[in-house]
Amino acid sequence: MSLELEYMKGFTFGWLNKKGDFTKSEAKESLRLMKERTNSNYVIFALAALQETPHTTQVDYKGEHMVADEELIEMIQCARSLNMKVVLKPTVNCSDGTWRAHINFFDLDVPCEPKWHDWFKSYTEYQLHYARIAEAMNCEMLIVGCEMVQTERRSNEWRELISSVREEYTGLISYNTDKYQESNVNWWDAVDVISSSGYYPIDDWERQLDRIEQEIGSYHKPFFFAEAGCPSREGSSYVPNDWGLSGRVSIEEQARYYEAMIEHTRKRLWVRGLGLWDWPGLLYKEENAVTDDGYSVYGKPAERVIKAFYQQEL
Repeated sequence: MSLELEYMKGFTFGWLNKKGDFTKSEAKESLRLMKERTNSNYVIFALAALQETPHTTQVDYKGEHMVADEELIEMIQCARSLNMKVVLKPTVNCSDGTWRAHINFFDLDVPCEPKWHDWFKSYTEYQLHYARIAEAMNCEMLIVGCEMVQTERRSNEWRELISSVREEYTGLISYNTDKYQESNVNWWDAVDVISSSGYYPIDDWERQLDRIEQEIGSYHKPFFFAEAGCPSREGSSYVPNDWGLSGRVSIEEQARYYEAMIEHTRKRLWVRGLGLWDWPGLLYKEENAVTDDGYSVYGKPAERVIKAFYQQEL
């Protein structure tokens, strides 16, 4: 029998915030505004550890690039005071700028070459660290990875990782695959909730939703889009995953994208929520919203579109 999951009216918060950022009063005010202005009932705290390249095996989650445990816990408590549910999402970036989807090693061990075993050992240690925090803080969900496409074929290692996490954490476990990759993971049975990044072109939602439903249906697991969103610039609605796309600011195009995404996903009852990308931990001034071409919706028309949707019974 499939697990019942309430509709997650979610937003990702604080991506790439560094040590000390969550101690600032501005961060807590940003979280309060996110709740007030979008009516989100879930906050996803996405954390970004670092490894030097996609082919190095050490994951660093203790440096200045990470918010400290104490300040993360303080922000979780702040979210609770706002009557929000909490998802932890520890993921990893490469210091050289390579997208994490390209983290990869030889499938057969070769002397003097980096190995899957060593990478998974370090990555598992990282996940267990935050699994313990998630358990101590009663977080509703832990997402154990994001868009790590080349790693996904290592089914045994992922199953072992999830099994180890379950020894420390008793809440729901998910993994966030990338757009178009929902069929790439053959270990969905090991998680409680299937999730992916919903950066689909504005005119292609129906086709992609049909495909995803067919590809994940046999697992009988709840599904939500752990990421979804669109920059506010011309052309981004057709390639919403391209944060580097050149184009003039268009807060109207971003709003149209959100309207379309909501229109198409809300009709699919098997889609149990959104983890929108993203709400900054440290906000720009609201009057500068008209010149911001990023994913943030603060002070933009898309913010009102989201709030109107999240205020509904879903």
